[in-house]
Amino acid sequence: MDLGIAGRRALVTGASSGLGLSTARALAADGVHVVIAARSQEKLDRALATFPAGTTVHAVVADVSDLAQVDAVVARTNELVGGVDILIANAGGPPPGNFASTPVESYDAALRLNLVSTVAMCKAVVPAMQKQKWGRILAITSSSVREPIDRLILSNTARAGLTGFLKTLAREVAGDGITVNSLQPGLHATDRVSSLYGDLDAVAKTVPAGKLGDPDDFGHVAAFVCSEHAKFVTGVAIPLDGGALHGLQ
Repeated sequence: MDLGIAGRRALVTGASSGLGLSTARALAADGVHVVIAARSQEKLDRALATFPAGTTVHAVVADVSDLAQVDAVVARTNELVGGVDILIANAGGPPPGNFASTPVESYDAALRLNLVSTVAMCKAVVPAMQKQKWGRILAITSSSVREPIDRLILSNTARAGLTGFLKTLAREVAGDGITVNSLQPGLHATDRVSSLYGDLDAVAKTVPAGKLGDPDDFGHVAAFVCSEHAKFVTGVAIPLDGGALHGLQ
């Protein structure tokens, strides 16, 4: 299927591995000019080597939890590809912990990483999207927004706040041709899940689908949500979890 976004320009953060990288590859395969950003040049170099030949991809070192770097990475993206039509807001999760083990001071860093960084990126890219009357903002959050996950109190808190922001923004900019959505991944075969749970075979048995999610499949769903076909899809948070969530919504 032609997604109608060939030639568009995307900034994908947290894109040196995992779901961010898979999303960047899917966009590039559909003809999008992609800039991937992450904190490690070494990891970005390895990520660049995984893109198909003939795709347009650049890498920029940036830590989006440092808000001073947000404007810089957007400015560098503008230099490299001419603008940002598609923003994929992604960042690694904060450390695990429960209420008793997590000091109050840890919430500030978690909120900057998984909430305020995306607000800052939206501040940086939305005005140009409004001017051109086209844009896609897609955040990668977590199924924990719908069903909090034990031992991940920081992630549960920050990503729920981000979801509220995105829903509010979506209504404000819908008339400008901009969609604002989030994908809520459940358990996928990523380094993050491995670091949290260890035995991936055992974890897979807890998923009704009987397996962990494939990051490449996730990337293709993300690319579709950014497509021309999804222009009427906005303000939604879509779970991709193999049936693991128990709630009706």
